[in-house]
Amino acid sequence: MHAKTDSDGTSLDTSWLPRSPRRPVYYVQSPSNHDVEKMSYGSSPTVSPPHLYYHCSPIHHSRESSTSRFSNSLKMPRSLSAWKHIRIDDGDGDDHDGDDDDEKDDGGGARKVRLYFIGLLFFVLLFTVFCLILWGASKGYKPEVSVKSMVFENFYIQAGNDQTGVPTDMLSLNSTVKIHYRNPATFFAVHVTSTPLEIHYFQLKLASGQMKKFSQPRKSRRTVVTVVHSSQVPLYGGMPHLADAREHANKVAVPLNLTFSLRSRAYILGRLVKSKFYNRVRCTVTLTGKKLGKPHNLTKACVYL
Repeated sequence: MHAKTDSDGTSLDTSWLPRSPRRPVYYVQSPSNHDVEKMSYGSSPTVSPPHLYYHCSPIHHSRESSTSRFSNSLKMPRSLSAWKHIRIDDGDGDDHDGDDDDEKDDGGGARKVRLYFIGLLFFVLLFTVFCLILWGASKGYKPEVSVKSMVFENFYIQAGNDQTGVPTDMLSLNSTVKIHYRNPATFFAVHVTSTPLEIHYFQLKLASGQMKKFSQPRKSRRTVVTVVHSSQVPLYGGMPHLADAREHANKVAVPLNLTFSLRSRAYILGRLVKSKFYNRVRCTVTLTGKKLGKPHNLTKACVYL
């Protein structure tokens, strides 16, 4: 296309043109700014229809300069709206890239959280299984308890009154019990406590004593001596065998029962894994006046539960 104004066409001097038959004159009009803006938004320029050109150099030069100016106007957008359009497109592309990166980052973070959670669950499961194995293994190491002997040091029967003033026979008894304790465990110690050691004549309690607490290391044993005694226990006629004990103490023979329970607590893995063992003991012994101060062998006289 060719940009040429009307003033250029009228100022053309035709005196020097060759003497040839008169030909029609064509004028080329340059596109307006509005058309250039439309074409800058992506519309391809339309091809102008072929024109007849004069062979004169000024017209040809004017056409070439107009065409070059038009082509440059297509390459470089002159209007502000065209530049805004290009900048907006570039910005949109950057936003899309940023969104993609954010989505990738979010996906990677969620995957890491899932991996950490799975790892934590796996660790908890392994630790739980390990604790259960330790707890189950500890059950095979129950402590061993045996009552070796019991010694009645003395006993006294005398007349007296109970707390309400009722007259009755009063009993005082003093004895010691020897107990062997062994911890066979190879990987934990135990802490041992006991219920009171009690001596009964059927349902009547005659004496009691408390064993001291102790801790037993692994694969070790000890002997525990506990005093079982009583003072001024009212009988209310419940022991006819002791009616003549004040006069003939050497002839006294009274069957008694010794009962107590041991609790052994093992802290295998701190307080997270602990195991408890219970030993209930019941022994039968006969209080004999002739054996005061002498040990009674209870090795085969006890039942362990």
